[in-house]
Amino acid sequence: MALDFQPLSLARQRAYRQHLAECGQIASDYSFINLWGWAEAYGLEWAWDQDLVWIRQTLPQPALWAPVGAWQNVDWRRVLAEVQPPGGRLIRVPEPLVEIWKTATAGRMAASEARGHWDYLYDVKEMIALPGNRYHKKKNLVRQFQRNYDAAYAPLGPDTVAEALGLQSDWCTWRDCEAVDTLAAENAAIARVLNDWSALEGLCGGLLRVDGHLAAYTVAERLAADTLLIHFEKGDPEFKGVYQAINQAFLAHNVDPAIRWVNREQDLDDEGLRRAKLSYNPEAFIKKFEVLLHGPENH
Repeated sequence: MALDFQPLSLARQRAYRQHLAECGQIASDYSFINLWGWAEAYGLEWAWDQDLVWIRQTLPQPALWAPVGAWQNVDWRRVLAEVQPPGGRLIRVPEPLVEIWKTATAGRMAASEARGHWDYLYDVKEMIALPGNRYHKKKNLVRQFQRNYDAAYAPLGPDTVAEALGLQSDWCTWRDCEAVDTLAAENAAIARVLNDWSALEGLCGGLLRVDGHLAAYTVAERLAADTLLIHFEKGDPEFKGVYQAINQAFLAHNVDPAIRWVNREQDLDDEGLRRAKLSYNPEAFIKKFEVLLHGPENH
């Protein structure tokens, strides 16, 4: 099956989001906003084939991602026999799709856990209340921030994007982004999303100002009916507890009884990031796998 890959386009984002909503599980990787932000860093392309949208990265090496669409309505035996992923390998494949493929291929595939790509899921109510001993340090930092600084929360939107871009620029100077490839790539992704804010569907976010100075911002979206996805979150390190404060404040100002989960994306096998994400006591993970097809066409 020859897939016709093309650059991502804003014009088809709504149709893509409709396909995404039909997946058996929605991982953060496949959010259109995520794809759009990181498109240049990963050389992302998509191919629309009947009821599926395939994602392919071309950087730093070619790899095919899982397809987006109604997974249960696909003749996977035929599709997987026809598709030609580089080296027979597909990456970032959510666990429910792996299980479907195992059945469809009668075991002619191998799946290995891609732990660095697992999404962290947290209980929204706990992230707001920070109850009990296991959140003691987080709650203390929030209280210190509230006690030490006269902070005001505001939504992030088209009229305040310039402020967030200013803080992001400062943050990159503090962290010397240009000297670290991963930070430089993230900075470019953040700039692309913020600059295209008005053209992207579903974005939301929040700001914390202290005496008129922007102390933190967060960029998010409603990924599913019951899930908020945090894409980016940055704070001024001058303000102790600012990250804990913006995390709690954003969720507290976006309360919806239907939202149970907050998805804070992956740790990419970064030890420091993994410790930070685990310190918030995730309730669950969206597990993703690397899949190697063993059909005759991939020998």
